[in-house]
Amino acid sequence: MQSLEQIQNFKGKYPKQLWYLFFSEMWERFSYYGMRGMLAFFMVNQLGMNEKEAGLQYGASQAFVYAFTFIGGLLADKILGKRKSLFWGGILMIVGSVVLAINPKEFFFIGIAFNIVGTGFFKPNISSIVGQLYKEGDNRSDAGFSLFYAGVNLGAFFGGLLCINVGKRVMFADMIPQGLEWNVAFGLASVVMVISLLTFTRTQHTLGPIGLSPLLNLPKQKKLMQEVITYASSILIIPIIILMVSKTEYTDIFMYIVGPASVLYVLYEMKSFNPEENKKLVAALLFMVFSIFFWAFFEQSGGSLSFFAANNLDNNLLGFENDPNGVNNSANSLFVIIFASLLGLFWLWLAKKKKEPNTIVKFGLGFLFVAIGFYIFYTCKFFASPDGKTSLNLFTFGWFIITFGELCLSPIGMSVMTKLSPQKLQAVIMGMWFLASAYGQYFAGLLGANIAEASEHSTNLEKLNVYAQGYQQLALYSLIIGVSIIIIAPFMKKLMGKVN
Repeated sequence: MQSLEQIQNFKGKYPKQLWYLFFSEMWERFSYYGMRGMLAFFMVNQLGMNEKEAGLQYGASQAFVYAFTFIGGLLADKILGKRKSLFWGGILMIVGSVVLAINPKEFFFIGIAFNIVGTGFFKPNISSIVGQLYKEGDNRSDAGFSLFYAGVNLGAFFGGLLCINVGKRVMFADMIPQGLEWNVAFGLASVVMVISLLTFTRTQHTLGPIGLSPLLNLPKQKKLMQEVITYASSILIIPIIILMVSKTEYTDIFMYIVGPASVLYVLYEMKSFNPEENKKLVAALLFMVFSIFFWAFFEQSGGSLSFFAANNLDNNLLGFENDPNGVNNSANSLFVIIFASLLGLFWLWLAKKKKEPNTIVKFGLGFLFVAIGFYIFYTCKFFASPDGKTSLNLFTFGWFIITFGELCLSPIGMSVMTKLSPQKLQAVIMGMWFLASAYGQYFAGLLGANIAEASEHSTNLEKLNVYAQGYQQLALYSLIIGVSIIIIAPFMKKLMGKVN
């Protein structure tokens, strides 16, 4: 078995283990984004919800997905270790996808609940493992996370494109019996999740000591008991998740509690660290706050933008016919695939010239790109036909711009969380990074539901104008936050110490 030092002393731009994690994450994200891209449309067109109700349900389900990453990170740090947590999460996600494939209408919330808990175990731990491939201060980590993020989006592209198109019978309609299209669409997610898990289990031996159980020093029986209790508890909580996701008022209560509780836990742990480490933890918490706003805007993709695509976009993309929902689900991911590694290499090139902007400035730039993108969505109203249909080309260009905002923030954010957190708290901090995403998803659902409510009982053209006005407001908010972050960059830099 390789030592941690041998793994971290790799030659070249990327460690070989990163490629194995890349493919495991790629297939897992196919499963996740394939289902995510179907949820809002499925709830309206198959479960009979109105757009406001579906927006709230979407926000609730996605909030719980990311909220449970904090719990998954905590349990990995304290009991299971990152590898066993990742494997258990994958098993639960497979079960959830199979349940949905059997009967997506009847078992909808059961399948979603299994996927929520499974993602909570899987997602923060594979990201933390990537962080541990690098020594502290290794400036290659940003490029590594950018490449890893390309894997995320390669899966998201194919999952987001294929699953919704299968469900809507846009693709493979001749091969799928009438009435089984949604079963097959959700079934795709289970198949690729099996591939993800097999990829990880066949290559985990290359990780050396990374991700092993923190309880290896305990007697075998005591260690096994704690693990079994963890597995059993994660199953027993599923009925509670079903209740909380299906009744969005319970989601509100949960979100009021889990965020403050996690911050209090970190404050409690801070007594174990020195002042320099605690300053970095404060900086990490501030980055999380910024990210909440970012994801509240960005994650309109699965909610209000899904309805906007279904109702108000034509199907002409660069002269070819394309389903607008498929484009909405996959365009951003395609752009990330193309530009993520290039941008990572660009950061390395700037670093060599000592001109690379620090992480705080990158965060600010991320918001500025999002502001421009949402303003482009707003301008779609000026190209509308009398029936309320507007340009898919212009809409896709808006996603092109927003992609650079995401690339300035999300992969860099994962990287900086590993740099700012002490080793023994790393999975928890990564979980909190995704918990911040949960709040972003939660607020995204609220924002999308408000837009949908304002457009209720409107003509299609009126609906387009209401949605466009909503996106103009989001563009303004994003602009203000981006400029504010750049202004406070010197203060943040002091908290971060030597972390760039």
